[in-house]
This record gives sequence, structure tokens and C-alpha cells, in this order.
Amino acid sequence: MTSNINIMGGVKSLKDIDVTGKKVLIRVDFNVPMDAQFNISDDSRIRAALPTINYCIDHNACSITLVSHLGRPKGGYDERYSLTHIQKRLERLLQKRVEFIDDFETLKRENTQCSIERIFLFENIRFYEGEKKNDPAFCKQLGDLCDVYVNDAFGTSHRRDASTYGIADYVDTKVAGFLMMREIEAFTKALENPIHPIALVVGGSKISTKITLLTSVMQKVDKLIIGGAMSNTFLQALGYDMKASLVEADFVETAKAVLAEAKQYKVKVYLPVDVVITDSIEHPIDVKVVPVQDVLDGFHAVDIGPATLKLFSEAVELSNTIIWNGPMGIYEINQFSKGTYKLATIISESYAYSIVGGGDTVDAVEKAGEKEKFSFISTGGGASLELLEGKILPGFEKLDRKS
Repeated sequence: MTSNINIMGGVKSLKDIDVTGKKVLIRVDFNVPMDAQFNISDDSRIRAALPTINYCIDHNACSITLVSHLGRPKGGYDERYSLTHIQKRLERLLQKRVEFIDDFETLKRENTQCSIERIFLFENIRFYEGEKKNDPAFCKQLGDLCDVYVNDAFGTSHRRDASTYGIADYVDTKVAGFLMMREIEAFTKALENPIHPIALVVGGSKISTKITLLTSVMQKVDKLIIGGAMSNTFLQALGYDMKASLVEADFVETAKAVLAEAKQYKVKVYLPVDVVITDSIEHPIDVKVVPVQDVLDGFHAVDIGPATLKLFSEAVELSNTIIWNGPMGIYEINQFSKGTYKLATIISESYAYSIVGGGDTVDAVEKAGEKEKFSFISTGGGASLELLEGKILPGFEKLDRKS
């Protein structure tokens, strides 16, 4: 695999420029979970952006404009996704006044009246059609708001949107924020300068979403540990009948090819030897543990079994670098969460450098109460996946490079 992570490492960060007296636009990721009353249930993404924002405040930026998306609005304004629900929490965390602005004209007018410590929070950028279309006129509108563009939204940097990609064509100075740099440094350590043996733990529901990852890292890793529903497709490829379990029939041959490639590169592959099965995922009545060759008719495999957990545990405990992307089962349902949660504990307590990527995996690790024990928790799902695949993220392509 030819990795591009080192190329990304040459990107300039905030520390490489002077923001004094400058109008700074920071693309942050405030896409946080909220309940029906708009109460934020997890503000970790907001907290993750604070070092970058505070640096601009401490170094006397003329104004700071924060741009983010929230959720997936279907065109135009939708109160459920308004960033006005973020304003108060952000003010408490920054201990500064934050001005919420919901239209370009007001933002442009206020932004020209430059003064120290003026912080603007712009309305959800996805309320504007030009964002997802990466419309040049919209990109220029964004670019005209600032002297300096800072991309600190790692979680959306795999998208060619106006605020993560196109804006860079209309700003003279464009750099990475501190969160973005930490992400790159973590993946660099895991893939460019790792301590062997390296174990890649992959799970989730589908092999189709991870096939590029599996093939691209084959020459980098020593062990490939496969769980979750995607392991069903591999087991089917080995001749096991997984009955009613989720199997991607169109990818059985692909799974065979992955296993063959692993053998070619002498990568040790670990697959479940037993699974938790149930007669119904939504309304389980009959739940039991069986060897993978004994899945019952009409039953679904929903978690790894205890023998598999022991097998996987031995594999990760003898590894010095562990990269994990994807849960081991349907962890959202308590009865089917044990495999994922117990593996989280085992990895977190190992002496290995451990990195977690992917929204579901991070959520599972947090619910298992082990988040603080991992070496690095990535804030990006699709972005971390593409970085592991060795791709240059669009959000990095146009940022300034160190000479």
C-alpha cells in the first residue's frame, strides 16, 4: 500500500501562521447528538474544537467565524438542525460571548466591524444549497468572510463540500486546526511508524463498506480480526451456512479474495468460532451461543461468542499497535453488546498503542466506559476510514504546505 499520510503531515497548522488582527473562519464539527428538547447529550466534538478557537482568541484574531453543519437537513431551514441550539453550550465552554448569525449579509456586515474577541457562530451551513454542491459562487461567499481559513473538522474532511474544500480556492491563507493535526499524527503513528505486531480489528454490518480498507492495509498489518455482521460473509465464503444472518451474497467471492490476499502477505486472519444467535433481532425470545457451523434455521448471528472473545483477546493482547473500526455485534441492544464491550475493555487495558475510528465504534467504547483508556479516539467516521485506506482527504488537498 502506498500511503499518503506523510504528505498530509506537511500541511501547515495554526502555529505556522500569525492570526493577529486577521479575520479567521474556522470550519468546526459541531454535529453533536441532541434529544427532542434540543439538549446536547454529548458535547465532546465542541470541546475538541476549543484549543483551536482559544488559540485564535489568545493570539488576538480580529474576528472568529465558526462554521459547521448539524444533522442532515433536507433543504432549507429546519429548527431541529439549527445551530442556535449550540450557542449557549459553546459560550459556557469558551467563557466568552458568542454571537449567533443566521444570514450572510449580517455576518459580512458585522465581520467588517473588526474588534478583538468577537466570535460569530454561523447558522447550519447545510441549510444552503451551495454547501453540498460545492458551488463556486457560494465558496467565494465563504472565502470573502475571512483572511485565514482553518479546517478543524476532521469528521467531514472526506467530503468535497464548499466549507471543507471549495472555500480554499478563495482564501490566501488556509491551514489545519489542532484537532485535525492530532488526528493526522495519531494515524501516522499507527500506520507510518508503528510498533509491530499490528492488529486491525474490523466489524460492523457490511464488508462492502470496508473492502477498500481491508485490501489497502494488507501489506501493513500482521493480524486481521474480523467480527460483526461482516464476518458472516467471510464465514459463508469458508462454507458455513449462516442461515438467516446478514450475509452480502454479492461479496462472498470478494471475501474469498481478501482471505487469499491475507495468506499471500502472511497476515493472520481471525474469524468467529462461535456466535450469539437469536430467533428475532427486534423481539428476541430464544437467544443462545453456538459454534459457527451450528447456526439454527431462521436464527440470526448478532454477536461474537465467548470462545471467539477469548480468541480475539489473545490476538490483541499480543499486539503492540491496535486499530479498531466497527463493533462486534448489534451493541445497541443490551443482549447483543457483550462481545463489543468486553473487547473494548481488553483492548483498553492492553499495553498497545490503540486507536479507535468510526462513529459506532467510538459510541460503543464510550458506552463500555473505556473511552479514556484508549490511546486515541478519532472524531471522524468516514474520514478515519479513508485515512486508513491511504487516501488524501479532500479537506487537506488545498491547505497550505510547509516549504
